[in-house]
This record gives sequence, structure tokens and C-alpha cells, in this order.
Amino acid sequence: MRAQELIESLDSCHLSSNLEDFEVGGVSCNSKQVSNNFIFVAIKGTHIDGHEFIQEAIDKGAKAVIVQNSTNSKRLKNLKRSSLIVVKDTRKSIANLAAKFYGNPSSKIKVVGVTGTNGKTTITYLIEALLKEAGFLPAVIGTVNYRFKDKITPSQNTTPGPVELQSLLADMVKDNISHAILEVSSHALSQERTKAIDFHSAIFTNLSQDHLDYHRTLEDYFQAKAKLFKDLHQGSFAVINNDDKCCRRLKELIQGPEIITYAIDNEADITACDIKLDISHTGFILRAIKREMGFKVRLLGRHNIYNILASFAWAFKEGLDETLVKSALERFSFIPGRLERINCPRDFSVFVDYAHTEDALTNVIGALRQISSKKIIVVFGCGGERDKTKRPKMGRAASELADYVIITSDNPRSEDPQKIIEDIRKGIRKNNYCIISDRKDAIEKSLSMAEAGDIVLIAGKGHENCQILKGKTIHFDDREAVKECLESMNY
Repeated sequence: MRAQELIESLDSCHLSSNLEDFEVGGVSCNSKQVSNNFIFVAIKGTHIDGHEFIQEAIDKGAKAVIVQNSTNSKRLKNLKRSSLIVVKDTRKSIANLAAKFYGNPSSKIKVVGVTGTNGKTTITYLIEALLKEAGFLPAVIGTVNYRFKDKITPSQNTTPGPVELQSLLADMVKDNISHAILEVSSHALSQERTKAIDFHSAIFTNLSQDHLDYHRTLEDYFQAKAKLFKDLHQGSFAVINNDDKCCRRLKELIQGPEIITYAIDNEADITACDIKLDISHTGFILRAIKREMGFKVRLLGRHNIYNILASFAWAFKEGLDETLVKSALERFSFIPGRLERINCPRDFSVFVDYAHTEDALTNVIGALRQISSKKIIVVFGCGGERDKTKRPKMGRAASELADYVIITSDNPRSEDPQKIIEDIRKGIRKNNYCIISDRKDAIEKSLSMAEAGDIVLIAGKGHENCQILKGKTIHFDDREAVKECLESMNY
């Protein structure tokens, strides 16, 4: 694609120098990835300002540079060998450029966005299973990985940056993918990564405290999530959790697209009642708009009923056969690291879960409490360089709901692990906990404490297979650690 054609797609831009037209080799906001005939977009991030790397990008072959209009012009006056383009918002610009460069792939494929604090990963897995059952060829971009056909890429971010995202969608179009199911994070929405995507539908799960290190307030967090729905076009549709306190405000923001709702406690288009929970299955009656169906699924807990309702509501609106949908949902077994049961040769149960917020931890422990009258032992920690205000709240929730809690490290990153643990401990009011900072030792302690019928929950990391400490990344998988500990204990 020619540079002139790409630049014409930008709103409110002006040239500080003549633009030499050229065949564009690529678009990037990372100077390290720039090569000949690239357009480099300078973005001011949370920790790094891309405007500091403009000369490096030019030296690597950038023939045009897009900058934010608030940038100090003195920093740019000595730039050579490149055309300079000034815009109001470089984040929106790179999203638009990437979409056009890759041929606007979201207009050629059905893109489904799933957002909310909890449940995103589970819902993407469920919808993927439903579409496969119906004979479609879906793809998923999310927290665990990016996958379509036989291609699986480990996930670096829940929602990748706009260039990688558009590139992935373009590859999916080439492979005749029918639906791309995206976990859409609040960071991605705030940073305009999905700005140029034409969403076919969007699902809202819930809103509870998370990422306040980035968004600062719950209102800011809500407004970031709401962007996905405000940008829906006529002809698309939204699936909304009618039990969430934000549902009314969210529905008021949606202008034009149809809305289908789901709930357990409140009235909705799709609801569940007569819920029965046990250690191996979840049973309930699903009430759709014109009929009732009995479900017996393998996913455990009330929170997973919400995920199933959301998936069924989406499938209902999409027009998938209800009998086929029911069959697929009932056969579905597990999602990596989401209340994933670990095979244990002893007479107690072990689960690994990704819960890393107060709400998620409350839901998971609550689900386990409803299916067992024996002890629940919880191992968890909190990540470093993340929302510190949730740490004592998670400590309190775990202590109040579990019989015993072992506080340990999660991903401390550059923070002192003991300081994080102390933040968690401040929220605990009961004397039912201990501190073991080494995560594997903490897991081993929990297993040694378990008796017949008890449940051990290892929370926080779920599917993750690494731990980040003092800038280093080491291999660590809770599931592997559980198995190793059981073996070493002759279990």
C-alpha cells in the first residue's frame, strides 16, 4: 500500500514536511521492529515515551513518522530523512493505520468481543466450542493464547497491540476463519487497541475492582469497558449481565444495536433457576425466551452458570441450534487454570484457579463451599506492580470464606515479596492463616494439611507457567508444582 493512501485515512493530521510517497513496508510503534519503508508511530506510554525513539526508528528505515501534537517541536527539529506527520492522538492513528494496512480484516470476519472483570476466558472457550459444534471455524485471542486452525501462539497480552491484532485478523481471513472471539481488556480499550475493529457482537460479564493501579477509579474502569459497547454499529448486538450493578448504565450507552440479557437473580431474556451444585457437576434449569431446558454441566459453581448463560445468550442471538448448543455445553470439560481439577490419588480434591481479584476469589471459594462441607484450604498471593488496594481485600475474603489460608508469593516483579504479603495480611481479621513466601513450599504445606473430603485451592496464577521475580522470569506452573509435591510426599 502507498504511503499517501494510508496517511489519507487519518483524521485531523497535518504534514510538517513534504510526504514522499512510497510503498509502505509496515507500521509499528516499536522502534526495534522498524525496517525499510516503515511508518513509525510515536506513542507516549505509561513508562516509555515513543517520541524519544524517533531517530532510532528513522535510522532503521522509517520513511514517515507520526507524532502527537502535544510533543515539543524542539525535540523534532533535527530529524532527517523522514516525513513528519502530526496528529491529535497517535494511539487512534496506529489503530486506523494498521487496519487499513492489513485490508480492514474485521469487516470480512465476525469479531466477537468479550469484556468484564471475570469470566472472559471461560466465555471465549465456550463460544469457540459451540461454533465448532455447529461446523464453523472459530479463532480465539485471549489470556491463555491466540489460536486458530492448528496455529497456537502463547499470549503476551490478553488483547495484543493494534498492529499485531490486525495482522492476526488478516491471517484469519486468509485461513477462512468464520469468527474471531476476542478477550477485550480494559487496558486495550483505554489504549485504543481495538479502535478500528468492526465488532459483530460484544459480551459484558461483570465489573468489580481490578486494575485500579492503571485506571485509578472504578468509574474510569467502567468507562474503559463501556467503550466497546458505545462503538458498536447498527446491525451488531450486545449480551449484557442483568445481575451486574453496571448493567443499566451500560444499556443506556448502547444506541442502535440489539441487546440480549442474562441473569440468575433478576429478570432477563436468558435465566437460570433450580440450581444444584456438587463436586463433579452443576445442574440448573435454563429459561430462554420461549422454552426451558435442563442442564447438567461439568463446569463447577454459580459463577460458571453466568458464563454458560452468557454463551447461550450469544448463541441464541446468533441463531445456533439450541439442541446443539445444549449438547456442546454439557460435554465441555474444563478451561486451563479456571477451577481446573488436578488429579489427586488421595481422598481430597485439588483445584487451580486464576482468581486474582477479591470478587473472583470470593466466587471461587464460594462455589467450592457450596459443594463441600469439609475444610477448604486456600493458597494465594498478589502480583507486584499491580493494584495494591485489592491486596487486603483479598486477604479478608480468603480468611472469611476459607477454613485456612496460606499467604505466599505470586508474581512479585520488582516489589519486595514480603511487603506484598504484609499488605495482604493487613486485611485478615481471623487467626486462620500462615505465611510461606516460597510458593512451592506453600503448596506442599497445603497438601500436607488436607484430610479426607477437604478441598485445596491454589489461586492466582491459573494457566500461567512462569513466575516473575526481581526482573527475572522463571518457569513455575501451579499444576506441575501440585503433582511434584504429591509425588514427593508419596501420594
